[in-house]
Order: sequence, then C-alpha cells, then structure tokens
Amino acid sequence: MGTLGKAIYTVGFWIRETGQALDRLGCRFQGKYYFQEQLSRHRTLMNIFDKAPVVDKDAFVAPSASVIGDVQVGRGSSIWYGCVLRGDVNSISVGSGTNIQDNSLVHVAKSNLSGKVLPTIIGDNVTVGHSAVLHGCTVEDEAFVGMGATLLDGAYVEKHAMVAAGALVRQNTRIPCGEVWAGNPAKFLRKLTEEEMSFISQSALNYSNLAQVHAAENAKSFDEIELEKLLRKKFARRDEDYDSMLGVVRETPPELILPDNILHKVPKAT
Repeated sequence: MGTLGKAIYTVGFWIRETGQALDRLGCRFQGKYYFQEQLSRHRTLMNIFDKAPVVDKDAFVAPSASVIGDVQVGRGSSIWYGCVLRGDVNSISVGSGTNIQDNSLVHVAKSNLSGKVLPTIIGDNVTVGHSAVLHGCTVEDEAFVGMGATLLDGAYVEKHAMVAAGALVRQNTRIPCGEVWAGNPAKFLRKLTEEEMSFISQSALNYSNLAQVHAAENAKSFDEIELEKLLRKKFARRDEDYDSMLGVVRETPPELILPDNILHKVPKAT
C-alpha cells in the first residue's frame, strides 16, 4: 500500500469512527426508542456459570467453532470450523493430538436414566470425522469416529477401535479394541487390519500438521492479507516469481502424504 493509499485508508477510518460516534450520540437522544441493531454474539471461547474453557496454547480452535464452559483441549489438538463443544452441565476433556472435524457436536449429560454422571472424554490422537455427534461418551486414545457417526450416552470406544461413518452407537455400548462397528444400530462388522490401525495414528498426525497451517493463516493481520492479495494479482501466471515471493510450496508437504500402503494405488495411464 503506497503513501496515497495509506492516506486514503486513514481518512476512511476516521470517517467511519466519526459516523459510529454520531450514531451512538443519536441513540442516546432517542432513549429507549432507538433502533437496536442485532449483532452476531459469537464467541469462540465462552464461559458458562463459573466454568471457562482451558485450551492449550499449541491447540487450534477455528474462529467459527464454539468451545463453551467446562472444556479442556490438549496440546496439538484441533477443533475445526463449525464445531460445538458445550460443557455446560458436565465436563468435556479432549486429549493431545486429537482432531474434531468440521460441524461436529460434543455435549455431555448431567446424568442418564440410571443416574450415572456422564462427561465426555476423548483421548489422545483421536480422529472424529465431520459432522459426528458425541454425547456423554468416552473415546480412548487412537480411536476413530467416522463422518456423521453418533455416540449416545454411556457409549465407550476402546483404543484402536473404529466407528464407521454414519453409525449409531446406542447407549452403554462398548466397542472393543481393534474392531470396526457399523450400521444403525451399530454392530460388529470385522476386525481392523494392521494397516488401518496405522492409518488412525497417521490421520491424527496429518490433522495436527494441517492445523498449524490453518492457525498461521487465521493469525494473519488485515495488512498481511491485503499484501497477499496484491502479490497474487501482480504475480499471476508467473509461477516461479510468485512462489519465490510468497515462499509457496505447491507440492503436497511430506507430512500430509499418506503412506503408500494406505492409499489405493491408481493404475498409470498407458
């Protein structure tokens, strides 16, 4: 942004500030009859009662996520866009290196019909897929909950177990180590392979690395974002100059590439 651009930006800023000041003054004159604009009250981290979320400094919580009340998020974990973790009537614990993907919901139960207190406990290096629902349940370390799966009160997923996408795990169901459960209601499907168990750990690591990229992008200032826009426009269709200026690596970073034994092999075109 050149000298003229900075001057115009500053003038615009002061005009907007003056307008806001005049609006507030007008509201005072109007008293209780002034127009009250409905603003978004979204807060990424929100206290409830006397409880406040505790999020490790190395964890990533997306701006559009909501972490409310008695919630603990461990080191290297990531809470993605649109997630809600609501620890109001009980507590939620998320371990280290765990990812809770976009639009998932985690809630708790003060007690169930049998009188059990049901917080939600999610261990280390767990992957919770997009739009999953976890309610008053426990998921042990290095377990996998597929996209759109639902875990009801008292459900217990042991280490290295997998809940398939779309499955409904009924109340007080226990899924043993090394098993895949699927369906509605969820039932035993088969045993996990060694490759699939390795994939669970790799999936958690992939998301931990990817979260660092998103955290850095979300931390950029307005000026940094505007500068990038100018550079993208200036160096459009000049890949080498553009990459050199921004330090962009177009290849997929090694830490985000799954091992060959996990990916399906695609036959080469002849």
